[in-house]
Amino acid sequence: MVCKIEMCDCNSIHQEVVEVVREQIPENKKIDVIAEFYKIFSDSTKLKILWALNISEMCVCDLAVLINVTKSAISHQLKSLKEANLVRFRKEGKNVYYSLADNCVKEIIEKGVIHTINKI
Repeated sequence: MVCKIEMCDCNSIHQEVVEVVREQIPENKKIDVIAEFYKIFSDSTKLKILWALNISEMCVCDLAVLINVTKSAISHQLKSLKEANLVRFRKEGKNVYYSLADNCVKEIIEKGVIHTINKI
């Protein structure tokens, strides 16, 4: 199946519209940072971790069992998620528990569900 993209067949440019939009689009450096942020959500293991943490705070061991990967792999993924400010952790004795960093992350996950899964 070929997807046809609708295109304007006029040669005029609506300069006023272009200028208004141009003023509101962040500079390329900021766009790149945002793109890197959204790349995290394209990794299924990271998304599973975020999904799980959206439901409950969990430790590395429990996440490893849940997702069926090694503790080392979970730790590596959690490091990336922590660097992106998507998860936080707390220590309780020798145990470390991870949770979503804030409600904004929860909303991103829920919006993704509404936009994709709920339309299936």
